[in-house]
Amino acid sequence: LSWLAEFVELEDGATAHDVMADLVRVGIEEESVIGGDISGPIVVGQVLSFEEEPQSNGKTIRWCQVQTGPGAEDVRGIVCGARNFEVGDKVVVTLPGSTLPGGFQIAARKTYGHVSDGMIASSKELGLSEEHEGILRLVTLGLDPELGTDALKLLGLDESAAEVNVTPDRGYCFSIRGIAREYSHATGKSFTDPASLVAPLAGSGFSLSIDDAAPIHGTPGCSSFVLLGVEGIDPSAPTPSWMATRLKLAGMRSISIAVDITNYVMLELGQPLH
Repeated sequence: LSWLAEFVELEDGATAHDVMADLVRVGIEEESVIGGDISGPIVVGQVLSFEEEPQSNGKTIRWCQVQTGPGAEDVRGIVCGARNFEVGDKVVVTLPGSTLPGGFQIAARKTYGHVSDGMIASSKELGLSEEHEGILRLVTLGLDPELGTDALKLLGLDESAAEVNVTPDRGYCFSIRGIAREYSHATGKSFTDPASLVAPLAGSGFSLSIDDAAPIHGTPGCSSFVLLGVEGIDPSAPTPSWMATRLKLAGMRSISIAVDITNYVMLELGQPLH
């Protein structure tokens, strides 16, 4: 919804169900609501210390002290089974009363001889990705937020999406741009075409010839082919969490910064880039 709202004014307080109800008026069928199944309190914390404790089952757990806010009362003891973090790392802490995707509710509970007052979360547990490589360390996302910051807003986890069914003759609706325009038609709200915000640039290149010795029905398989060179990209840079969240809500897995950017632009404008 926040992506849609960048190009069309949504009704105040509009939910995904409201948006779908408006789109039905212009012939787009509603399907379901995606996301919105995670709730706080989920905050940014910092690991102050931990003790590794071997268990009788062969597993080693970490008994951690985690600062989840500015005060002394915000230090919490949390049991964690992952070992990919260090003292000083800023992490995402799901506090008692929060709910994770799948209806998993967090509560203070006794485990491994301690009362674990919350949970330090991984990307998979937060629904950010399918990867489960241990605890999510915010530094890997290029983030250094204040302790106690609402991690739902920080990571875009408070987002929801409307899933709609597009009929075969409405291909222009397979993009945020197209849906925003249709929503404008349905509600009379102002629409800003994202394509109008792009300033074309002139460039130079070299010509290509098509060599198709066996064209189908006498027509070459490709009538034009364009390559665009881009410099100055750090392929190891993390994808911003807000972008990864939007891609996930749109049904795509975050892969790498270059792939994610091209997928993002494709979904926004409806123009395949690869």
